[in-house]
Amino acid sequence: MTGWSGGSYGERGECLLAPNPNMMTLDGTNTWVLREPGASQVVVVDPGPVEDGHLGRLTSELGDVGLVLLTHHHYDHAEVAQEFARAKGCAVRAVDPAYCLDADPLRDGEDITVDGLSVRVLTTPGHTADSVSFVLPGDGALLTGDMVLGRGTTVVAHPDGQLGPYFDSISRMRSLVLSGEVRTLWPAHGPVLDDALGVLDFYLAHRRDRLAQVERALAELGVVLTPESAEDESLPRQVVEVVYADVDESLWGAAETSVRAQLAYLATR
Repeated sequence: MTGWSGGSYGERGECLLAPNPNMMTLDGTNTWVLREPGASQVVVVDPGPVEDGHLGRLTSELGDVGLVLLTHHHYDHAEVAQEFARAKGCAVRAVDPAYCLDADPLRDGEDITVDGLSVRVLTTPGHTADSVSFVLPGDGALLTGDMVLGRGTTVVAHPDGQLGPYFDSISRMRSLVLSGEVRTLWPAHGPVLDDALGVLDFYLAHRRDRLAQVERALAELGVVLTPESAEDESLPRQVVEVVYADVDESLWGAAETSVRAQLAYLATR
């Protein structure tokens, strides 16, 4: 599916797509606007970047904003959060206290209620250390931030992102699907995903396949991996050139950050 432009989902979700498309953000950043049916206040997740009037659009189109939530600190999600919140007279909450405004950091398992809307916090480190997802029980949806994308797979942004926590977080998401609490995934980039279990299983299998490919590449390169050799600055690019040979070179920089995370994981496993 291409040409994603947002829209309304479930009974409580509306996606306002930021005009910042590129190879990393796909169609752009999905700013999610959540509202309980019949309520006046909304919760805004990831107000996004400053590009091309997105802040102005949010400020003018959205009336009563009760809270701003951030899935993580990357600028394409968080850049305008505090400015937007000040304009709307509300707080900003995130896992990292540095990105909060007039509120405490988010806690795992916390239930947030805004004008009848219920949102549950699920800390999901991996893409970054401060990555968090939000369960929307009324719609059986999980807002995944950059942990799961609407197309392709995400980057484990080493050293902030780590592969061990990434595996744990995807497994936690999968448990929510198996329990029936979550049916659909609402990512921060790309379209909504209806096959939540299939997507999460693919993410786990894909990352394990990549790990096996990295191990084979190390064998080809004659590298014995240790915590010390994993720190060799030239090694990630060498591995990328083997493992990602079939991928456009414009994506090798992003691939290299994931390879660094894979090497660190393998070196200490």
